[in-house]
Amino acid sequence: MSCKIVAKTGTRLTIHLPDDFHHHFRDGPKTASILKHATKRFGRAIAMPNLRPPVTTTELALKYRTHLLDSMPEDGSTLEPLMTM
Repeated sequence: MSCKIVAKTGTRLTIHLPDDFHHHFRDGPKTASILKHATKRFGRAIAMPNLRPPVTTTELALKYRTHLLDSMPEDGSTLEPLMTM
């Protein structure tokens, strides 16, 4: 089943904070700098887990997510890091 939706001529769509489906936040002190820029541009981002050592377990993914949240700028940013392995 398909659904065809046609917008009226002149309809505008504004995406204020799009999702990023492939984001390298890095690790350690670099993370805060990367997040400073990412939080201005994205609402959600899939964190790429290729760190050293790589994120290979749920426990490591949750630890990395905590690191990302702890590294967020203190400006009320609402970026939601999404984890994958």
